[in-house]
Amino acid sequence: MSDTHGPMDLNRQQKAEFIIDMFTRIMVHHGMWFAEVRHQMGMEKALPVMDQATKNAVGILMKHLSRATGMALENGMPQALAGMADAEMDDVIGSAAKSWLANDGVWFQAVEFSHGMNDAKRCNDSCWTRFSPYEAHAVKQILGLSKTPGLDGLKKALNFRMYAVLNQQSIVDEGPKSFVFQMNNCRVQAARQRKNLADYPCKSAGLVEYTSFAEAVDPAIKTECIGCPPDDHPDEWFCAWRFYTE
Repeated sequence: MSDTHGPMDLNRQQKAEFIIDMFTRIMVHHGMWFAEVRHQMGMEKALPVMDQATKNAVGILMKHLSRATGMALENGMPQALAGMADAEMDDVIGSAAKSWLANDGVWFQAVEFSHGMNDAKRCNDSCWTRFSPYEAHAVKQILGLSKTPGLDGLKKALNFRMYAVLNQQSIVDEGPKSFVFQMNNCRVQAARQRKNLADYPCKSAGLVEYTSFAEAVDPAIKTECIGCPPDDHPDEWFCAWRFYTE
């Protein structure tokens, strides 16, 4: 591209690649803004700011794309998406969840292959301390949960995590003050089993992930790990967590 003076000088394939790169930059810049606001002002203040900024940013992006491509909008969303049949939309939800998990995996491997497993696990665990509270906040907005919805709210929220779309999970009630959450089939671990590989030791990430998510749903909820690889576990679940209030 040394003989080009700007994006308009690119050929069609190069322009298509440049457009995708621009969307990547938007996504990264959006995330960096959130990270900096969280750093400067704390998570509690950053999340409502993120909500407002995201709502405005998506609205602006949809309008600009609609004008540039002729894409019809319905209630601010692409008509091609909003007008889908339920089964088609379910497929999109599944595809989005798979893409999220793949994105998580490629980041892990990018660090692992260049800097080693220890750095990859360290980055992964730290990432969950940021993502889990955000995901809990996003789910609470979708479900309209109160600030402190208790264990009943957590049960509902667990069904709207990205993982819930991909994995098979169940809840075992123990009484009014506790329940056990089981990951009966984990897409990542099941894939390793098919390759005759040992379970991936995800306990360190799980401790951060589930504790952070539960506390973000309701600060009064405590988390206890019943078992998670590399722990031994029965055939009916890969990991299990007890959520309780004192």
